Amino acid sequence: MDVKKLFSLEGKKGFITGGAQGIGKTLATAFAQLGGEVAIVDMNLDKSIETAKEITKETGMKCVAIACNVADPNSVAAMISQYEKELGTIDFAVNNAGIFTPDSALDISPSTFTSVVDVNLNGVFFTAQAAARLMVKQKRAGSIISTASMSAHIINQPQTIANYCAAKAGVVHLTKALAMEWAKYHIRVNSVSPGYIQTELIASLKDLLPIWSAKMPEGSRLGFPEDLIGIYVYLASDASLYATGSDFIVDGGYTIL
Repeated sequence: MDVKKLFSLEGKKGFITGGAQGIGKTLATAFAQLGGEVAIVDMNLDKSIETAKEITKETGMKCVAIACNVADPNSVAAMISQYEKELGTIDFAVNNAGIFTPDSALDISPSTFTSVVDVNLNGVFFTAQAAARLMVKQKRAGSIISTASMSAHIINQPQTIANYCAAKAGVVHLTKALAMEWAKYHIRVNSVSPGYIQTELIASLKDLLPIWSAKMPEGSRLGFPEDLIGIYVYLASDASLYATGSDFIVDGGYTIL
């Protein structure tokens, strides 16, 4: 068995939503380094173009930028149409776009509550559905990976993000449902539940970092985007051909206490 080939993404193509920065950008760069061609899908087209050019320059692999509002089915339909024109075939899709708002459950407005659900749950479904439809159309086996959160398994504290927790829990169960439905098409569907990952936004919440750190096993630490590369590469590659319908918690041990 050629283990390097097993984990290689050479010849594979796909998209990553929320790919212009943070976790998405880190994954897109890693996928390209392993031979994959990637579409950076994000609402911020200017940032996406900048990221795509940077990745192409660094890796020599084709990387394109596509604007998309994942919460809008029409925008997703336009995205997948452009994706097919730009990259042709599809082997993986990473549904990574997400938002949160720090509103208490007593005070949150209906529009704010649904805005998070629209992006973090509905958006995951719309982009997963678009990817699966293209895979079925092309009669290609594929891997769909959705970014859930440890918030699907625990309730965060001290921040108040009930809508975020609910949406991410929905992603985990949606993953299982889609995995069951799409197994007959040889499409694997899994989710990843990261813990606290120090992206630009999280790292800016300096007052909360020590509170979160204190809730982790002694000797553990908060994460960085690079800590997630291994699990996403595994799920996008042929190394995970027997894995579907699963949620992989990568949180430094936060949820075991």
